Amino acid sequence: MSLKSTLFAALAGLTLAAPAMAQEIHVLDTYARSASPMAKTGAAFMLIENIGDAPDRLIAVKSTAAKKVELHTHREEGGVMKMVHVEEGFELGAGETLFLQRGGHHVMFMGLTESFEQGKTIPLTLVFETSGEITLDIPVDLERMPKEGHGHGN
Repeated sequence: MSLKSTLFAALAGLTLAAPAMAQEIHVLDTYARSASPMAKTGAAFMLIENIGDAPDRLIAVKSTAAKKVELHTHREEGGVMKMVHVEEGFELGAGETLFLQRGGHHVMFMGLTESFEQGKTIPLTLVFETSGEITLDIPVDLERMPKEGHGHGN
């Protein structure tokens, strides 16, 4: 078998195997907000479901809507709740849902390059360790209030 034929066969094998390696990630109930139209920071919230049979990890986020975009959470430090960057990302077990919500895990936009105005959409790419990238347009909802008794908003 020639080198060209061997390379073609290897490439075909990888192409056919790729769908089997992909995870089943669903992103639901997305929205973004900032404290005011003049704010320099904003946040995005959503539910991320892993309906696959293997764990994954949300390891990064990207967007042109801000100079810096990070995964954040709230942690108690010295009796005070602080927002901190989560460099290791968020684990997403097989069959589990990751809640990115106010007062908990969330996407943080710092140094906004555009204002978060009601009804506008913000581009966001979620980067997963196994599943790769998922690109979304997140609607800005400045009027949305946290839902009582519902995990995604408390």
